[in-house]
Amino acid sequence: MGTLHYGSPAVEFAIDDRTLAHLELVILAKFRRRESVSLALTDGANERRQVIWLSTSSTLRFEYDAAMPDINRVWLQELVEASNSPGGLRLLPEPEPARATSA
Repeated sequence: MGTLHYGSPAVEFAIDDRTLAHLELVILAKFRRRESVSLALTDGANERRQVIWLSTSSTLRFEYDAAMPDINRVWLQELVEASNSPGGLRLLPEPEPARATSA
């Protein structure tokens, strides 16, 4: 289980390593373009929804318990599309990865 540390002093959000790695890639891509994004997180136990505003001035730290997982490009693209939508970035279920086709 990974942790997203947000703010100073930091608030911690527990997110599984695989999901957190995909979120990290999307968030850092937004920051490289100097874009801000909202991130909606839901507490699985009581379905409490929280939304945080992320900008290049945000203090973030991504903490992992395991090595970087393989990246599912299909899921990554879905997360990027969500981050560019009016609803902002939110956790989406991971789809099956695209299979390479031979020509």
